[in-house]
Amino acid sequence: MQNREEALKRKKRPFRWHILIFLAPAAIIYTIVMILPLAETLRLSFFYVDSTTREVSFVGLKNYLELFFNPYWIGPFLNALWNNTYFFIIHMLVQNPIGIMIAALLSMYHLPGKKFYRTAIFMPTLLSFVIVGFVWKLMLSPLWGVSKGLLESVGLGSWFMPFLGREETALTTLAFISVWQFIGIPMMLIYAALLSIPEEIIEAAECDGVTGFSQFFKIKLILILPTIGIISILTFVGNFNAFDLVYTTQGPLAGPNFSTDLLGTILYRTFYGQQTQPGDPNMGAAIATMMFLIILLGISIYLFFIQRKITRYEM
Repeated sequence: MQNREEALKRKKRPFRWHILIFLAPAAIIYTIVMILPLAETLRLSFFYVDSTTREVSFVGLKNYLELFFNPYWIGPFLNALWNNTYFFIIHMLVQNPIGIMIAALLSMYHLPGKKFYRTAIFMPTLLSFVIVGFVWKLMLSPLWGVSKGLLESVGLGSWFMPFLGREETALTTLAFISVWQFIGIPMMLIYAALLSIPEEIIEAAECDGVTGFSQFFKIKLILILPTIGIISILTFVGNFNAFDLVYTTQGPLAGPNFSTDLLGTILYRTFYGQQTQPGDPNMGAAIATMMFLIILLGISIYLFFIQRKITRYEM
């Protein structure tokens, strides 16, 4: 009887229309800004526009076959994909570990000037890509930059070279500039995660004699693993969407000799055209779709393999 009464109460419960009302503005904005452009990009990638007659025709997967089997497209695309991967690896190996280290230092109770350090390290994140790219391009310039003088002042003048003008160093230099600009994001997220660790756990560890670096690696680092996973995903998505810094420092051709070419820059050149190369929105849409699928694949691997292990470990 009791179960039947509960079932009747559930049936009589009115539908909560106010939930839809509150969700509607966000859902409409997200649909207009994200869903519709994504659907239009997918649609464009299946069509071809004749450059002379402007006739639009459905070609199916022809644009993707051109992208992967035509030497004119596959070479630049794979080069950009490798550069993006290298760009991401540097951020994972340099930005995130240093961000974790800085956050661990800032979480120390007796560290003087913590507020100043937090603000100073996070400030570059708020700067425009245009400002960051222009300032660093001036600093690293062999003609009027200050980098040569700075290296000579510490006895490393022989290390100076046109970092942004050589194929071997341009991409690495841009990656470190990006690390400098965005290291404040993992720092603040890890710092917040460290502050949210219950004091009881820290006190119990200290009672067992686990202090200092041992406490961080054995206790705190394990507890902030979910936050580190989120930071890794944000780094992956951000790096495989990177475009602004390369465009402002090296231009749309991503010089020298396409050594700093990323998926974002090759998408820009393909879609809008550059110099004597006419724009091809349909092939650009195919490249954009591949970028979306690469990012989706990376996120799926994290959610279905890494995140599950972290969840099981916490349970």
